[in-house]
Amino acid sequence: MIENMLETSVRLLELLSLLQLKRDWTSAELAGRLEVSTRTVRADIGKLRSIGYPVDARPGVAGGYRLAAGTAMPPLLLDDDEAVAVAVGLGVVATQRLGVEETSLTALAKLEQVLPSRLRRRVEAVREATSVVPGTQPPLDLSVLGAIAAAVRGHERLRFGYTKPGGNEVARNTEPQRLVSWGPLWYLLAWDLDRDDWRVFRVDRMVLHAPTGARFQPRVLPADDVVEYVVGRISKGAWKYRARVLVHAPAAEVAAKLPIPVDIEAIDESTCQLELGADDPYGLALWLTHLDVDIEVIDGDELAVAFDRLASRFHRAAGGASST
Repeated sequence: MIENMLETSVRLLELLSLLQLKRDWTSAELAGRLEVSTRTVRADIGKLRSIGYPVDARPGVAGGYRLAAGTAMPPLLLDDDEAVAVAVGLGVVATQRLGVEETSLTALAKLEQVLPSRLRRRVEAVREATSVVPGTQPPLDLSVLGAIAAAVRGHERLRFGYTKPGGNEVARNTEPQRLVSWGPLWYLLAWDLDRDDWRVFRVDRMVLHAPTGARFQPRVLPADDVVEYVVGRISKGAWKYRARVLVHAPAAEVAAKLPIPVDIEAIDESTCQLELGADDPYGLALWLTHLDVDIEVIDGDELAVAFDRLASRFHRAAGGASST
């Protein structure tokens, strides 16, 4: 009896895999692939429907079956190659600014949790063998991000070593709440159990310790807009250089050009004021030139010097081209 049950379960999984493989199957096609009768196919279709899979049927001699879209997402069956492709693809999406970075990480964490070791090795091999065009972005450790995302999703306490901007490493014991990406960097918003307060941590400065297994009840977040809250905490405490600039453009126009939330104070219909910062005044100056509008430095000597030197360099570059 147990053997018959196992045989039926294996056949149901194979049937489900076939239905997910292509749009339409006739009863005869399914019976041939499964090496059973069309009557058994009809019975197995009924079992799939009973556990939530929406299978549509077409009547008639040439009738068949189709896996339809349902009101809930049913489990999917992936073969080895498909599972590796999905894992690698989710990792790529997690590094892009598409608005679904955190969702991609939680999906990746779920998938990698059930991947057999042989497939995890294949995923890692693809990542290690893949190169990207060099840029200013620091390397992104998807295994760390995935572990953090899993802790956030599972409401599990997270312990890690954290390197402060000055280079000192401290141990942190937290309740992780949300992951936020800003440009090339990822940040974790968490409740710090030792300091009894909210803290924001840069993920690339974290070294995870062994999972605690301890669960926690989610807390009320410190703001309705978590992204704005995290950006505000970072910009107020993390930048080495700060500056205020007057922008000769309407506030709404400037806000539409900024890839990140920044406090904008409207002066009048044609000008506004920004307060922002960076670790490097030259990088901040170049970033502001992307607004493609006139800018005046109100406060920030380092930024003014950076603009002056860049202007001289650009002038020499333009002069060399014209003389040629």
